[in-house]
Amino acid sequence: MPEQEPPRDERAPRAGGRPAGARRPADGGTRAMPVTGRGDVPAEQEPRPRPQARPAPAGWNSTTYGKPVRRRTDRPAGQEQRLAPPARPAGAAGATSGAAAGRARTAVPPGRGWEQPPPPPPPSGPRRGSAPRPAAASRPGGRVRRRRLLAAAVAVALVLAVLYPAALAWRGWSAVTPVAATSPGERPADTPGTTYLVVGSDSRDGMSEEEKAQYSAGGDDISGRRTDTIMLLHVPAGGGPAALISVPRDSWVPVPGHGSQKVNAAYSIGGAPLLAQTLEDVGGIRVDHYVETSFIGFARIVDAVGGVEMCPEVAVQDVRAGLDIQAGCQDMDGATALGYARYRYSDPLGDLGRANRQRDLLAAITARATSPGTLVNPFRTFPLASSAGSALTVDDGASPLELARFALGMRSATGADGISMTVPVADPNYRTSSGLAVKWDTERALAMFDALRRDDTGALRALA
Repeated sequence: MPEQEPPRDERAPRAGGRPAGARRPADGGTRAMPVTGRGDVPAEQEPRPRPQARPAPAGWNSTTYGKPVRRRTDRPAGQEQRLAPPARPAGAAGATSGAAAGRARTAVPPGRGWEQPPPPPPPSGPRRGSAPRPAAASRPGGRVRRRRLLAAAVAVALVLAVLYPAALAWRGWSAVTPVAATSPGERPADTPGTTYLVVGSDSRDGMSEEEKAQYSAGGDDISGRRTDTIMLLHVPAGGGPAALISVPRDSWVPVPGHGSQKVNAAYSIGGAPLLAQTLEDVGGIRVDHYVETSFIGFARIVDAVGGVEMCPEVAVQDVRAGLDIQAGCQDMDGATALGYARYRYSDPLGDLGRANRQRDLLAAITARATSPGTLVNPFRTFPLASSAGSALTVDDGASPLELARFALGMRSATGADGISMTVPVADPNYRTSSGLAVKWDTERALAMFDALRRDDTGALRALA
């Protein structure tokens, strides 16, 4: 009998290096493979060559960078797309090692099989664990540019802060009329602080007939020079509150060289110099500067600031002042404000009531002229400076700086912390040889002037 070949262990390794019967089918199981005595795999059981990767359709590439990847329509929805493994040539025995597989992948032409994907795009934000890149403003170049812009803005602000007020002051000062207003007599010693003599003249000089009719400035008693408004503005040097003090025009005082007269007579007789001398002699204070405005100048200033709001408590009809207004708050133009400042025959307080209204009007004009809405608007400030300058007459020793200090002092005196008052009065209907006059309260009036000499405006509050 022929000698039979002893049985082989199906688990022994075959010539190809793969354990017999260890080929894993697609369902994950293990199937035993019959082998021959020569160790060759039967032809019908040779490993089938793997299919070649199908070429990608036109316009489709799984490695497209920067463009949306098109989904293949020949696969069921939701099925993950996989790249086909490289095909092995038929008849190759055994498995390809890891290094050989890597070389096989790199040897495949681009666009077929295991094509290597491109590197991922760089992340848009900072990498995790890495320090954030500095912003442009925090980089050295950004800091330099920012400093230059800041320096340029500061330079422009400084130029505007200097040139704009200077231009306004020049515009107003170029229209101002100078006048000699220094007291001709022996003057008191220089007192601390700055005292301005403020006068509102009822002179009609330079007014046309139409303007006289508009402002009710006609009549038979318009000859000569008189003043309806006399005030003292004191700006202390020590930083105390500024004070605006009305001197009633009918105050009975001694006029140098003319005996006792109404203080208004000093202006009619000798103009600004004699009026300044009269007040220096009576109060013992030194008048540093003189500021005067006329009828039409006052009205033009009111119109230049856009009118003022006043709140009369009663309706007023005064033919001489050309005034016909209702009670309550209302806007007044230049002509109405002028009549409101002038009338006294319809006022139970007479000249004292008129002095109070004049201070209220000055406060309203100053507040409107120095408001931010006016100061930042050059289309309003320059016409205002021109109108105010042409309406003012100042002493020939003043300067643009002094005029600016006067405006600031007026704003301080008419503000919330300022002092607004009238010279203390004992009798508003004092009978004299020149008719009814205003008699001061001598003791309190002297205390007021003493506080001004000492530059202690805070002491005036008890007298206001």
